[in-house]
Amino acid sequence: MHSVLKSIANYLADNRDRQRIAIALAKGGAMRQARQIDLTNPATWEFSGFSQNGEDGIIEVLRRQLRSSNRSFLEIGSANGVENNSAWLVVAERYEGLMIEGNPRLAARAQRNVVGYSIGTQCRAIFVTTDSVPEIIGAIPYPDPDVFSLDIDGNDYHIARGMMNGGLRPRIVVVEYNSVYGQERSLSVTYRSDFSMKGAHPSELYYGVSITGWRRFFEGHGYRFVTVDRNGVNAFFVDPQYFDTSFLDGIHGLDFAENRYQLRKFGIPSEQQFLLIADQNFISI
Repeated sequence: MHSVLKSIANYLADNRDRQRIAIALAKGGAMRQARQIDLTNPATWEFSGFSQNGEDGIIEVLRRQLRSSNRSFLEIGSANGVENNSAWLVVAERYEGLMIEGNPRLAARAQRNVVGYSIGTQCRAIFVTTDSVPEIIGAIPYPDPDVFSLDIDGNDYHIARGMMNGGLRPRIVVVEYNSVYGQERSLSVTYRSDFSMKGAHPSELYYGVSITGWRRFFEGHGYRFVTVDRNGVNAFFVDPQYFDTSFLDGIHGLDFAENRYQLRKFGIPSEQQFLLIADQNFISI
């Protein structure tokens, strides 16, 4: 009986995911065509098919400015494969690469419903820690993928540091930042191999990295900051060797934005939100 119920649940979930894929392609295609792109203004690049905050559009514009491309990606924190930053690459662009998801059930859904759109793409169920970094680097088709996306709501800085020290050198980087730290603080949560945002603090505000922390980290590795999205969730960086200097010099991106979801939830700006977690342990970057 349990196996029958599980099969029914998978069938229903798969049907929902396939419907979401069709909707995402239609929605993304319409938003994509409606844009009036100004290459100096990343706010005009945004559209969301599978992504939640305009990432699909920003990634697309940056991809099209690459001097060379290997059409590969790595995404850590891919959820069910339908709402993330790499599904558009897989489904619409037929990129190959690797999705990583810590929840085995969600990873299995991504494997069944999304990654089959591209030969050579897979989704692995890995709860990412610093110990799993070598396994991930060994599984990607290229050490310098066009796109690397990281969003695990916790140890993001520690994983990014391990990946970069381990030889990863992506051309375009998308990382979630936590606006609760504000624009000045250069902070990350302390590392815990079993970190869970929901369990770390009742507010669920104690997670991730500040925007300034990410800028110090990636700029220290030779990357250039491009922008954050207008919803205040993701920051974008590029390896300048793959882009024309005139394009990069012309960009006037957004340096910081309040996370609109957290702002709506708490009704107070980041400086006041930070007071809720000010007594927690942080590291300086």
